[in-house]
Amino acid sequence: MIDFDGFRPNVGIILSNRDGRVLWARRVGQDAWQFPQGGIRTDETPCEAMYRELAEEVGLRPEHVELMGATRGWLRYRLPRQYIRRTSRPVCIGQKQVWFMLRLLGNDAEVCLHSTDKPEFDHWCWVDYWHPLNEVVAFKRNVYKRALKELAPLLFPEGDPDFPGNQRLPK
Repeated sequence: MIDFDGFRPNVGIILSNRDGRVLWARRVGQDAWQFPQGGIRTDETPCEAMYRELAEEVGLRPEHVELMGATRGWLRYRLPRQYIRRTSRPVCIGQKQVWFMLRLLGNDAEVCLHSTDKPEFDHWCWVDYWHPLNEVVAFKRNVYKRALKELAPLLFPEGDPDFPGNQRLPK
């Protein structure tokens, strides 16, 4: 499903632990790390898609997590030209995402990357909150920054943690 402007509706998941660290996952067979994310089907709400993707990508069910909140609206990114499939109709130029902040209620052993026949990820770890900004592919970086900034107060009500290297997050 592609919207009128060429963006595919999608959800992003920031899963945190009790220490305020976030789950960071490596795509199968690649040196590419990201947060779990996935498309929204035509018969789903963003929240329903988030729980489906959570189960498919990291093997967690609603009872394993606390839903802390979501971004107020869509966050968009454009695909680099080389990733746009100009022969498909309609043409998808990028994604629009609703991002969710979740907290793992159980333990790490409940995370399972092989809950489907075709896993998206082959490794995961907990990282510092701002770490993904230095690691995610460049064309997703601004969306990650916006999602992390907007959702940080849910995880850190006393104030955002410092950006790595004791620098504040760039504006």
